[in-house]
Amino acid sequence: MNLVTGAGLDDALNGVGAVIDVTNSTSRDRSETTGFFRTVSANLLTRGLHAGVGHHVVLSIAGVGRVNGNAHYAGKRAQEAAVEAGQVPYTIVPATQFHDFGEMVASWSEVDGVARVPPLLVQPIAPRDVAAILTRVATGPAQGRHVDVAGPDPHDLVDMARRTHEARGRSVRLVPTWDDGVFDATMAGNVLLPAHDVEIAPTSFDEWLGSQREARPHGRSS
Repeated sequence: MNLVTGAGLDDALNGVGAVIDVTNSTSRDRSETTGFFRTVSANLLTRGLHAGVGHHVVLSIAGVGRVNGNAHYAGKRAQEAAVEAGQVPYTIVPATQFHDFGEMVASWSEVDGVARVPPLLVQPIAPRDVAAILTRVATGPAQGRHVDVAGPDPHDLVDMARRTHEARGRSVRLVPTWDDGVFDATMAGNVLLPAHDVEIAPTSFDEWLGSQREARPHGRSS
């Protein structure tokens, strides 16, 4: 099945009552990212309508409309617009960043044990909690736009990266800076935090870190 070309979608959607779209693009090019999300959404919605899909659920980002300079956020706005303009009843679920976000951002710039990380303030959520919410939403009626979903507590991204590396037994020197090539100071402060009307998921960042320590092979370090 190819979501970009649409090949195999008709067979995949045959008899499906609800679609949960968690597709992602890793491109940092704005036009490429927006093109990807528009194309995939159009294919899923058009073929879904033909197949009789009654509910299209899409995972988006909390505060997606408050960030203008980031290609990924532009792509997600294009995705939301495509879903809103489609004919399939839909629910957009805006979630905050996942618990491994700090580690992931650090990995983008890490060279010789040094990584640049922007001092973003985020309220991270566990992927398993997001999966549970998406499943619950998909089995219910279309809502249009769901309230933001987030983890219990806000955290500084640099500290999240440091603690995650520590839990995994890695030593990486982190340089707090907005000059990381992806984020800038327009995303500082409360920009990435959820709205006041928010559904709080149960798993905290500390609980997630504990699970990472438990999963780490004894004595492993790098």
